[in-house]
Amino acid sequence: MSKATNITWHAAAVTKSDRRVQNGHGSCVLWFTGLSGSGKSTIANAVSSELYRNGINEYVLDGDNIRHGLNRDLGFSDHDRTENIRRIGEVAKLFVDSGTVVTTAFISPFRSDRDQVRVLFEKYEFIEVYVKCPLDECERRDPKQLYVKARRGEIKDFTGIDSPYEEPEHPEITIRSDLLTVEEAVEHIFQYMQEKNII
Repeated sequence: MSKATNITWHAAAVTKSDRRVQNGHGSCVLWFTGLSGSGKSTIANAVSSELYRNGINEYVLDGDNIRHGLNRDLGFSDHDRTENIRRIGEVAKLFVDSGTVVTTAFISPFRSDRDQVRVLFEKYEFIEVYVKCPLDECERRDPKQLYVKARRGEIKDFTGIDSPYEEPEHPEITIRSDLLTVEEAVEHIFQYMQEKNII
């Protein structure tokens, strides 16, 4: 619920459809979700690079990067995680309206938060990509040594250790990052977008 009053939505002179026609492709958000270390950012950036090589307007919103700026006032409590995802959902919607394919790489552990973002978009604009990877494999990779610190109690409310991760029930795409290469994951995602006439 907005706290602001006396505001009116101003219709844009150039529409989302106009931008898509000019671009020659659709727009959507590829919402990558999964445990830390599952490969979300790696795959999201690989998809972004391939989109760029194919002349498709794209942008990556990465969890850590966003917390350096837009969401630097947020911690990792349940409330702050929910607000983090709400803000990203609104930013992603602006990118989709601009005619861009935006990839987001966030743990986004709560199903209700992801569902609240989904309702912001039209059909086929929100593509939930579940990067599924067993916890023990994520811990084995542990590129940022976060699991080690969480196991020692140095990090509180860490997803998968002392804070829950709620798996998507009906994701558009599931990527088994412990079984697929990054290239295979990118191919799978591209195939989906082509089938939906996004690219």
